[in-house]
Amino acid sequence: MENTGTLFGWAFGDPAREDDAAYMASLEKEALENATATAKAKGVTVVAGSEVFTALSANDSLVELDHAPGKLVVRCTVHVEGPGAAKLHAEGPMNG
Repeated sequence: MENTGTLFGWAFGDPAREDDAAYMASLEKEALENATATAKAKGVTVVAGSEVFTALSANDSLVELDHAPGKLVVRCTVHVEGPGAAKLHAEGPMNG
């Protein structure tokens, strides 16, 4: 994978439902769809099976989530490939 990079996708939810596996799976799906849409907008494609999910909740995180809708954030990090993909790096909260 010579010309690959990384991107984030995001989904926001209700921290009171963090223990609901089906709800969390739906947020993961939404975050992957967001990452896929971002990749498409940048002219690259998501490498199938490369997704990694991280859930951050205002209830159990030192991360500042005051501006996150619902204060539960599911982040999906994916590898992308295609022209210019090597210049894309998911770092901190941003795709750059």
